[in-house]
Amino acid sequence: MTIGMVVLIILVVLLAAFVAAFVYRLTVLRRGGTAAILRVTPAVGGSGWRHGVVRYGDGVLVFYKLSSLRPGPDSRMSRQGIEIGARRGPVGDEYDIMTDEIVILEVVDGDRTYEIALDRGALTAFLSWVESRPSGRSMRGRR
Repeated sequence: MTIGMVVLIILVVLLAAFVAAFVYRLTVLRRGGTAAILRVTPAVGGSGWRHGVVRYGDGVLVFYKLSSLRPGPDSRMSRQGIEIGARRGPVGDEYDIMTDEIVILEVVDGDRTYEIALDRGALTAFLSWVESRPSGRSMRGRR
């Protein structure tokens, strides 16, 4: 077996792994969720926004970027730790990726701060999910 053949086999295996990762990620994204645009703040101007899918669980919100091959979620927010901050509409060059119907919320989860852009229906679902979380008092007996 020549060196060229070994290199070719390695390249084919790497390509197969890349395709498998892509197909897995596509499968994860197609399982459903809520379309959202998220960025970690502080960010300058309209930069840092990532399109993706948000899924709500009992205790955690997970965000999957559309452009990532990571096998798991790209961001996680604890339901008990989320604090909602300011609400605003898109400004400046954010209109390149958003419309007037989009609402941007500042969300703090522990030491991380995010901005999440949602349409009105997704905003209602997100706020309902956050507001219906069990209180810290009711969670004490379950641990």
